[in-house]
Amino acid sequence: MVRITESLIRQRAEHNNCEIFSLEEISLHQQEIERIEHIDKWCRDLKIVYFQNNLIPKIENVGRLKKLEYLNLALNNIERIENLDGCEFLKKLDLTVNFVGELTSVESLKANVHLEELFLVGNPCYSFDSYREFVIAVLPQLKWLDGKEISRSEQIQALQDFPKVQQCILEQEAAYILKRTKEKEFQNNAEKINEETGESPVANIFCNPDINNALLVQQQNTEKNQGNSGGNDEDLRETDEDEMNSKFWQEPSYYTPESRLETHRYIEKMRKSKEKDKNHGIQKPQRTLITSEGRVFNVNEPKIDFTLTDNEENNQFILDLAVYRYLDTSLLDIDVQPTYVRVMVKGKIFQLVLQEEVKPDSSSAKRSQTTGHLLLTMPKVQEVITAKCKSKITPRPNSTNPHPDITRTTQSIEKLEVDPSKHVDITNIVMAKQSVAQGPLKIHQSRAPERNNIDFQDNLDVPPLLD
Repeated sequence: MVRITESLIRQRAEHNNCEIFSLEEISLHQQEIERIEHIDKWCRDLKIVYFQNNLIPKIENVGRLKKLEYLNLALNNIERIENLDGCEFLKKLDLTVNFVGELTSVESLKANVHLEELFLVGNPCYSFDSYREFVIAVLPQLKWLDGKEISRSEQIQALQDFPKVQQCILEQEAAYILKRTKEKEFQNNAEKINEETGESPVANIFCNPDINNALLVQQQNTEKNQGNSGGNDEDLRETDEDEMNSKFWQEPSYYTPESRLETHRYIEKMRKSKEKDKNHGIQKPQRTLITSEGRVFNVNEPKIDFTLTDNEENNQFILDLAVYRYLDTSLLDIDVQPTYVRVMVKGKIFQLVLQEEVKPDSSSAKRSQTTGHLLLTMPKVQEVITAKCKSKITPRPNSTNPHPDITRTTQSIEKLEVDPSKHVDITNIVMAKQSVAQGPLKIHQSRAPERNNIDFQDNLDVPPLLD
């Protein structure tokens, strides 16, 4: 029996970063689940739930899902519609190929006022006379029934004929319930016979004496031939299994929830027996990852693409693994060693030898949420010293420095030390100009030239010369 566990829900919630409290859609189909549990407590915000192709016998533990809009329970063992009153926003319910024989149980869906689509194809009630008219009259909010749109005239006609249709449905339902009671008694008697005789429940699933006698004869023949060779024993065993399988599948039986459950258990038992035989057979030799001398091999069993980059700038190796996009992260196991790295991808080994030693403790692993790639960052042990270029101070184009090729190494101002005792007064080095009094302009008359020349004649009409 498969139970709904937290790990199973987280595995199915990978599209929501494995967060289950805010999960709105989950698919739990083909998980061999036999009971609905826990989802109404862990995932209150669910809107879409897929439970098809399981072994669920009863609708339960979904009443707290107030936001649920679509519930798919096709291909299960459900016999009655119930416990859906709390799903206030339920719009679509799929119960295709179940065992719903109590058609009057659809009245429990009256509280689901938003229900628009209902599927009951493949159920025992689907073969009842006036089945469609009864469902349409009981659930007036429906717009589609079994994939066919409900017209307004069809609703009016179903309401008019409801008293007559209801009586017909009740009679057919009572006959079906009586039939199911006999089938359950038959199944219980078969189980008691199996317990008393100690035979396999699979061999006596339909309580057919011919099959039981044939199996007893086969068992006696097998015991008599125990002294034969191993090859003959294997041939007899294969023959017995083939005969048992052919008789099991050719024997007619009722299609009931019990027979479906027993058929599933029979298939599971045969599968496990085949796996057991394979394990007892020739096993494949284990792959050599590291030789006795310590040499490590490169292995790529999952056959995935990868890229190894030597990042010299940051002195580290970067490994990019093209892991499958929708692969659950819990199926990845990473092991970083100083000389190699190993990644388990769903049980398959990927191993790569590194050119230099790395630091396992300082390594990190990340996974892309869009592509699913796995990125491993592994710092190297040996540090690489690289020369750094010194920044030069170039002189400005408008600089008045007479030597442009020489740059200063310091920006501090240097001052000369002066002895304070040898103080020099520089205030009277330059004489101050005497101020000239301002006033009316005075015309300086030039003195008359001396008349020392004998030929000089003083002419009064000629003005005197200025200095």
